Amino acid sequence: MADSPQDQPAPLLEQLQSLWRELPGLVSDRVELLSLELQRAVQALAQIVALMVAVAILGVTVWLVLWAGVIRLLVAAGLPLEVALLLAIAVNGLAIVLALQRVRSLLPRLRLPATRRHLMLAPDPQPNEASDERAAA
Repeated sequence: MADSPQDQPAPLLEQLQSLWRELPGLVSDRVELLSLELQRAVQALAQIVALMVAVAILGVTVWLVLWAGVIRLLVAAGLPLEVALLLAIAVNGLAIVLALQRVRSLLPRLRLPATRRHLMLAPDPQPNEASDERAAA
């Protein structure tokens, strides 16, 4: 004899009630896992920052020793010490200027122009050509 319609909803109702009872446990397990992973991520981030500071200090030390060697070679080649020092300053100054120009060219990207255009209620159908030229640089 076939199951009556009254028999079928009972297992479904029991399954839903069981799921409802287990839901807090399932959510709390995932929240606990997230919490533990975030703790590990924070510890890893702290170690990464400390190591990057050490790398930066060592990198600056290497850079200074490298330039001391270059200046010594220039002086040994007959260049006056003052001229060798000015040459080192000029090369480093040029590198600073180039790096700052690159930073300035990257600054507009921090404004997320494409995302802002996409999220506007009435986006401009034509993207700003000036921003496209800067993005290509």
